[in-house]
Amino acid sequence: MIGRLRGDVIEKQPPYLLLDVQGVGYELEAPMSTFYELPDAGGSVVLYTHLLVREDAQTLYAFKHLQDRALFRDLLKVNGVGAKIALAILSGMDVRAFTDCIHRADSDALMRLPGVGRRTAERLVVEMRDRLQQITEQPDSGGERQGVQGTGNPVQDAVSALVALGYGLKDARRMVGELDTQDQNSEDLIRLALKTCLS
Repeated sequence: MIGRLRGDVIEKQPPYLLLDVQGVGYELEAPMSTFYELPDAGGSVVLYTHLLVREDAQTLYAFKHLQDRALFRDLLKVNGVGAKIALAILSGMDVRAFTDCIHRADSDALMRLPGVGRRTAERLVVEMRDRLQQITEQPDSGGERQGVQGTGNPVQDAVSALVALGYGLKDARRMVGELDTQDQNSEDLIRLALKTCLS
């Protein structure tokens, strides 16, 4: 199992990134919470990883913080929650916000995340309650937030990232279209769109 990588960021296009580790390029998928803290292309970063092996693919997921990886792993144990929904949850809210939703049994807030219907939200509230203490006790690693690199068109990059996180193309365009996009980078647009959708 690959648990941690230290290397240089080569490419960033949410939810995908390419990391050069001593000449080997690792293709990774990561939640937006991790993308917000990645350095610009060429910058060095340490990421915690989770390798998911399926019959048709082997996918390596990357996280800036151990708490995020722990939550991702526990989300995968919930019936009806796959990697795509787990990434959407971590992209839409941090560990603290998710913990608050679970403790308040706020399934409505969880249902605002892409791919999370009422049944899944209720299942999350029930199944995650006991696991959250272990997650929040994980040590945290620091990091500085940087911009997301993509096509050079922040609006297009934001829409693409939202679609990759599970929103429909029409919804993603609407979410970004409702924002003031002037002088905003794609990272800010993604964050604002998710915040607006979840509020």
